[in-house]
Amino acid sequence: MGDNGSVWLPDPGTALAGEVDSLFWFVFWTSTVMFAMVVLAKVYFMVKYKRKDDRDVPAPVEESKILEAAWIVVPTILVLIVFTWGFDVFVKLSSAPPDAYQINVRAQQWSWEFAYDEGATSYTELYVPVGRPVKLNMTSADVLHSFYIPSFRVKHDVIPNRYTSVWFQAEEAGEYNIHCTEYCGTQHSGMNAKVVAVSEEDFAAWIAEQSQDLPPAVLGQQVFAQCQACHSIDGTPGIGPSLAGIYGEEHEFTDGSTAVVDDDYLLESIINPMAKIRKGYQPVMPAGFSALSQKQLDGLVAYIKSLE
Repeated sequence: MGDNGSVWLPDPGTALAGEVDSLFWFVFWTSTVMFAMVVLAKVYFMVKYKRKDDRDVPAPVEESKILEAAWIVVPTILVLIVFTWGFDVFVKLSSAPPDAYQINVRAQQWSWEFAYDEGATSYTELYVPVGRPVKLNMTSADVLHSFYIPSFRVKHDVIPNRYTSVWFQAEEAGEYNIHCTEYCGTQHSGMNAKVVAVSEEDFAAWIAEQSQDLPPAVLGQQVFAQCQACHSIDGTPGIGPSLAGIYGEEHEFTDGSTAVVDDDYLLESIINPMAKIRKGYQPVMPAGFSALSQKQLDGLVAYIKSLE
């Protein structure tokens, strides 16, 4: 944790993150002071006015107009300050600059897909240029997710059949965590990625490299980043079967039938995972992979075939 971080919040990675933190600390310390005042007053009154004898009859107490006005006016002023301050920050966080670089984000159980207008696609890393506003246009292929970058203080629900957006401007090069903060299924906690903020020159070079035609197996390895929450490539069983060396094997399914793993079987298992359920596993694979392009599907099949 750096000098600007805290036990609750990591170091801010954008200018607006500092404004969010200022509002947070104002609310935190104001609430702390008011809580302490209430508790101390309560303890003081308990001690001072404790009945010492059952025959004691307290004298009538007249209300204080000044005190009553104070506990109405002061909280009202504090609420108006928080509302005005918070609304200003909300507007800034919600209004992306018109020249913001736009990236399309697609969420599905349990991964993120980042698509760039130049044709590049990434699954575990969101590359962005430092010092340039970036707007993310987000949608979900299956259930409700929530996109959250703690260091940037941006968070928004990602909803099926709708578009939502967030924007930010990374101030320093580095890596920043991305999390899903809306429970979306058994592997919700593993639905993570990273923002990789690089210089404009390095970003342009990365875009150019990603936009080149990749060998099918290399492309498939990139696409497989969406699958690694459930499938291993080292033989370790998980929610789904390991994909290590399965090409050419004979698999038994829950209905008692069998089939040899070939190209057609792999493709069917990706785009229609409920067609054949391997014995010993539950039918929990999401169907969102049918939205992959044919090139991505071919690459994924080629990559699985290459595993040993």
